[in-house]
Amino acid sequence: PYPGGPHIERLAAAGDPTRVAFPRAWLGDSLDFSFSGLKTAVARFAKLEGTQVRHEDVAASLQAAIIEVLVSKTVRAAEIAGVSAVAIGGGVAANRALSAGMQDACRRNGLRCVAPSAHLCTDNAAMIAAAAYPRWLRGASDGYELDAMATDHLPRVTPSRFEHSPEHEGSPERR
Repeated sequence: PYPGGPHIERLAAAGDPTRVAFPRAWLGDSLDFSFSGLKTAVARFAKLEGTQVRHEDVAASLQAAIIEVLVSKTVRAAEIAGVSAVAIGGGVAANRALSAGMQDACRRNGLRCVAPSAHLCTDNAAMIAAAAYPRWLRGASDGYELDAMATDHLPRVTPSRFEHSPEHEGSPERR
């Protein structure tokens, strides 16, 4: 199914994240990440041993590998930047395990973690459109040679502008 994230999350909820030792894509000291090697490892595992392990365990192990890298590199980036808070957004922020892992890691490292309610965690295409629309109104456009580096300056969003859901009322990271 597409998108795959919600499907993986549903399966992972009933799985053992330690059942399959999938690789972590640390990429040295870089803050970059790539999951292409992990995708290959999962595909290879499914082909060679897929019938021996429950799909729920494979999904939980995959999700754990992704979350470990995302959380670790995000906390490290926050420390390097000297910021006191981390915001997670986009469709991936709707993943409960990622949100919980990020909140826990931020708490352990003295960082505040903010995230919108799950129903506001939408595909990044909406965010890209919101950033592009004012440029389009001004007549600005880019050709096919456009570099994919994220350099556009977006307005700051304060945590108070995040809507929070009742299930997170008691969580200081969500206020």
